[in-house]
Amino acid sequence: MARERSFRLILTVVLLLAAGGSASAANKEHQQMMADIRMLQEQTALLRAQLAALNETLRAVGTKLDDQAGASRKAFADQKLLVDTISGNLQVVREKVDDNNVRISSLSQELEAVRLTIPQAIGAAAAAAAGAAAPPGGAPAMAAQPPSPAAPQPGVSPQRMYELAWGDYVGAQYNLAISGFENYIRTYPRSEQAGDAQYFIGESYYQQGMFREAAAAFDRGIADYPNSKRVPDMYWKRGMAQNALGQTDRARESWEFVVKTFPNSDAGRLARQRLDQMIRKGPGEDDQSENE
Repeated sequence: MARERSFRLILTVVLLLAAGGSASAANKEHQQMMADIRMLQEQTALLRAQLAALNETLRAVGTKLDDQAGASRKAFADQKLLVDTISGNLQVVREKVDDNNVRISSLSQELEAVRLTIPQAIGAAAAAAAGAAAPPGGAPAMAAQPPSPAAPQPGVSPQRMYELAWGDYVGAQYNLAISGFENYIRTYPRSEQAGDAQYFIGESYYQQGMFREAAAAFDRGIADYPNSKRVPDMYWKRGMAQNALGQTDRARESWEFVVKTFPNSDAGRLARQRLDQMIRKGPGEDDQSENE
């Protein structure tokens, strides 16, 4: 009985020791887990701090980029304003230069008119003096001198001379216009408007139904002023005059030339229309009803 009691006691002690060892092991495992958790929490806190610092850095960089972009936009805007200002100033300068060129050209023409007037005035004065000093009694007179080219009227500028002839043309005073334009060409044959003057001589003849004279005037304009802006119109109207004279083949040649050489001009488009009308009407049909 005593031995049984001792055995139970020993068994109890062993069980208690075993339970104590298990509890101790469990407690160590729990401590280890808690340590791991604290480490994870510390690492998480560190990552959060690093992310916050990175976000702050990104915001600072974004702000700096925005500032730089704003400065660049302002610089570009300032440069564009400067370029626009310079362009405007250059346009003003070009306009002033063009205006000065026009004035210089006008002054040059007026000086040329004065230069041509002086010899004429001197010649007229000498002729008058010679006439006054001629001996009486029917002394043999000097042979008549051929008339010299018309000299510009003193005080009349080339532009004014052209405008006077143009005014006669617009007013349907075609003979006066022809005389005025011819006088302008004789006086200023190298003027930029000399080709225009020759064109309106032809137009003045054409408007009076003098188609042969008109064709000859346009021929002269084409030959004498090949660089004039009126050349396409001269070919076109020469064809109209030739067509009115019944010279259909020559009219077609004039219109074909202007269509081929100046296709985008008003004269080229009108000539193309006339050629199309010729094709639709066929050979042998004469169209002289339009005096354009």
